[in-house]
Amino acid sequence: MNTKFTISYDGTLYQGSQIQPNGKSVENKLQEAFISLNIKTKIVLSGRTDKDVHATGQVFNAVLPSYWSDLEKLKAILNRHLPLSIRVHKVDFVSDEFHSRFHAKRRVYRYLITSKPVTAFNSKYIIHVSNIDEKKIKEAIKLYIGVHDFEYFHKKGSDKEKFIKEVFDACFYKYKDIYVFKFVANSYLRSQIRLMVGFLIKINEGKLTKEDLLLQLNKQKHIHKTPASPYGLYLAKVYY
Repeated sequence: MNTKFTISYDGTLYQGSQIQPNGKSVENKLQEAFISLNIKTKIVLSGRTDKDVHATGQVFNAVLPSYWSDLEKLKAILNRHLPLSIRVHKVDFVSDEFHSRFHAKRRVYRYLITSKPVTAFNSKYIIHVSNIDEKKIKEAIKLYIGVHDFEYFHKKGSDKEKFIKEVFDACFYKYKDIYVFKFVANSYLRSQIRLMVGFLIKINEGKLTKEDLLLQLNKQKHIHKTPASPYGLYLAKVYY
């Protein structure tokens, strides 16, 4: 039975989402939990997240033996066998054709910053940025919306044939004392969002301008190449 799982995880404890030779990835831990239940199956993630990047709505699918019909029971047992840094939130049966990566229509990421000093308890989950100019960022972030060639917003390792991505929405807003960058796109290049956020933070600081962003977005000039910290980034939701 093909089954869809929605999970969250603390990325700071893993070398990324995809399986690693050293066993220190989210997928490694998921496999270990399934094996402990005598389930040998392939895990198909909706997309990769890099080292130190978190997720509140990552999705994967796996084929289960037919006797696992009680999905609520399976969720509870898996959570007992997983570290507390990985939680299964929802389990659903899906069609045999369902593929969590190839059938995904939109992926939502959020990046969190704050103007308040970070603490020992949140320094790996939110990024400090002093003197946040909401108006300046809100104006600049809109430039990402649409279909663009993001070759100048990627890290080596991305598929060179797929630099063109469609960003359906890009916005910046405040929730309590947290500022949120939100991006909705069909898919992303490696480190694309961190590079996009990094550019916006430089604009906020007055070190770069909207005009500079347009130059890089249009591939006229490669101005900024430093991604923002992975700690503030979350894979929030995947739409099918």
